[in-house]
Amino acid sequence: MEEALQALWNGLPFFMIHSATSFVILIVGIFIYTRITPHDELALIREGNVAAALSLGGAIVGLSLPLAFSMASSVSIWDLIFWGVVAFILQLVAFRLVDLFLKDLSHRIEAGEMGPAVLLVSCKLATAAINAAAVTG
Repeated sequence: MEEALQALWNGLPFFMIHSATSFVILIVGIFIYTRITPHDELALIREGNVAAALSLGGAIVGLSLPLAFSMASSVSIWDLIFWGVVAFILQLVAFRLVDLFLKDLSHRIEAGEMGPAVLLVSCKLATAAINAAAVTG
């Protein structure tokens, strides 16, 4: 039992720093994401727009998956930060690619169209899964 408590005590600072860093990256990433997208996700969600909620939810999960895998395989805090930033940039690229493919994605999300939102979330999650796998090698 003492060995388990000692391991917990020794690993706790690493856990706290990496978890806090991951949450900060996630919060900052989502804040920036909501400022970069042409539509105001939070205002739309407050109005009951399910397509906007789905889109933002996909961004949150899409950023958190590579962060989680990065945290699991990182060797330093800088490693975690670097891959977190890369994952965020790739989520923005996924949004832009779907926007190019569907045309007027933001307007369609504002209008509450679920089809484009589902496709966007699917692309975000696919991007996240591939990024997460790439981070772990």
